[in-house]
Amino acid sequence: MRSTPPFRADHVGSLLRPARLLAARDDFAAGRIDAAALRAIEDEAIAEVVAMQAEAGLQSATDGEFRRASWHMDFIYQLGGISKAPGNLAVKFHNPGGDIEFTPAALHVGSKIRLDHTIFADDFGYLQSVVSGPVTPKLTIPSPNMVHYRGGPASIDPAVYPDMEEFWSDLSAAYAEQVRRLAEMGCRYLQLDDTSLAYLNDPAQRAEIAERGEDAEHLHLRYIKQVNDAVGGRPEGMAVTTHMCRGNFRSSWAAAGGYDFVAEALFSELNVDGFFLEYDDERSGGFEPLRFVPKGKMVVLGLVTTKRGALEDPDTLKRRIDEAARFVPLDQLCLSPQCGFSSTVEGNVLTAAEQAAKLRLIVDVAREVWG
Repeated sequence: MRSTPPFRADHVGSLLRPARLLAARDDFAAGRIDAAALRAIEDEAIAEVVAMQAEAGLQSATDGEFRRASWHMDFIYQLGGISKAPGNLAVKFHNPGGDIEFTPAALHVGSKIRLDHTIFADDFGYLQSVVSGPVTPKLTIPSPNMVHYRGGPASIDPAVYPDMEEFWSDLSAAYAEQVRRLAEMGCRYLQLDDTSLAYLNDPAQRAEIAERGEDAEHLHLRYIKQVNDAVGGRPEGMAVTTHMCRGNFRSSWAAAGGYDFVAEALFSELNVDGFFLEYDDERSGGFEPLRFVPKGKMVVLGLVTTKRGALEDPDTLKRRIDEAARFVPLDQLCLSPQCGFSSTVEGNVLTAAEQAAKLRLIVDVAREVWG
């Protein structure tokens, strides 16, 4: 098995919140407990979920994103210059039973973007304190592209950024400083979660981007540059991966389409050590785009779904790994779920026992395939 991230058996990051944590969040919102009491309950739940990951045989551990309401907005709102705006964003998600909406608060860029403090510093510090042995603590944060993709040009005050190049420059600088500070804290495994680079494979999503006046055919090139500017100064020994999926909210999805549209530029130019890719059903397309992955870059195949509790057949997973190995060497492949189990606090429609079983399955299959 690999000794550096990403690992042969890995996972994306978010995990189902236990009932007592959800209850504590409700109690805090209602004023029945204070912030210190909530954090103590979070601490206990995180220590338990870290132990669960170790028991499953994983070589990395996250805090399950237990202190967040959503995988991205809790981070984005902490960037200097960005605030919640009146109203809500509306993101439509699909599932076999119909459509649902994710409606986070809108965002507004009202002053120059900057890093006022190391975001999630205390959270990561606690994670480090409860991870032991050979397990590597992993921090997940949204890609800088999510600031732009989620809000669009309408969210940026033109009086603050009359020149969009200044916006992009400040955004990259804030992220680069965040990466530098995390490295100083001892972070050796950082993941940038980025739905935008997967969404742009969907013609319907590109049409929406074009309707708001942007160059949908080339936006992925700008996004690749933003990530590279953000992580280019990371120190040796700090592994950076990116996770790309087509939406994950209460077992529903937002976009469809293989990686073909972005693949050549994405895999050859994005300066990360590994790509976590959603591949749990036909919405993800085939493995052919992996032919653009260069030597030295890892591909983490998200073959195990987090949207349903039913356990995948190990032989089917191994066959699919073999299919992917036709386009990128087996030694450059790893295995994971296709996304998090709880990208938002609500979580997907499966149980904690089913979640743990899926993580153990990933570890077992990885051991059989790679030894």
